[in-house]
Amino acid sequence: MTSSITIGTRGSQLALWQSQFIKKKINNLYPKIDINLKIIKTKGDKIQDRSLVGLGKGIFTKEIEIGLINREIDLAVHSLKDLPTQMPKGLCITAIPQREDPRDILISDNNHQLDKLATGAKIGTSSPRRKAQLLYSRADLEIVDIRGNVDTRINKLNTTDIDAIILAAAGVKRLEKQDLITQYFDTNLIVPAVGQGALAIQVREDNADIINMLHPINDPETSAEISAERTVLEALSGGCQLPLGAYAKYIDDNLQLIACVCHPEGSQRIVEESSGKLEDASDIGKIVADKLLRKGADKLISLQINS
Repeated sequence: MTSSITIGTRGSQLALWQSQFIKKKINNLYPKIDINLKIIKTKGDKIQDRSLVGLGKGIFTKEIEIGLINREIDLAVHSLKDLPTQMPKGLCITAIPQREDPRDILISDNNHQLDKLATGAKIGTSSPRRKAQLLYSRADLEIVDIRGNVDTRINKLNTTDIDAIILAAAGVKRLEKQDLITQYFDTNLIVPAVGQGALAIQVREDNADIINMLHPINDPETSAEISAERTVLEALSGGCQLPLGAYAKYIDDNLQLIACVCHPEGSQRIVEESSGKLEDASDIGKIVADKLLRKGADKLISLQINS
């Protein structure tokens, strides 16, 4: 067994929390292993002055993956929703721990929920998925593009004329800021991003020692949920910068999947669902993706790509 491990991570407060979380899990299993973190700045971290829409896939993962391929690090910890379905040759996801809360949340400056915000209220988000579903619920809203980590976005709520922001519950909870949350959105109202709330541990396929060591960290139910969601994403050739959401949940021996594709401006929303056995996760994803495509999901996605 290896005596030391280097984990590659982004440098944000949330990314470091996530990597420390995985470090603790590994240390609990193997207390004698020395574990270090290596911060790697990604393209998405470097671009702070404009929208990330149109910049392609892997903008928060590519540089870390290069470090993995070049053997500068032994494993990478990613927010799973940032990780493209197509990975570089020689890399794989070896473990997905149990998922945190997958929902989106609202934080408003006057503690008003979405339906109580004033007409024309400004909501900050950089996500096309969130923008489209918010506008589908309330076409009068003004969506303002904001970038940055959790603290940066909360600060913009307090220092600008934005009335509310929408974030992932998982990140807010991990940073222990849940007291700020005004509203949790039901996953049927705003379908989460693929993999939202989950972490992915990525390794080299030829590193059998690390793969075997990390096997106990994997949560089979979360892995199946993510498999269903990512199958939809792959079938629709989507990414995190498209108005597409998918969420699977294993309840009472039944894997339930809901997915949606929206018009970028919220004028249309296609929603489909399916369910089945845990071991059929990929097939469930294919069924839902096929339903969406038959209803014109590809045309809605192309509107965002070409905009």
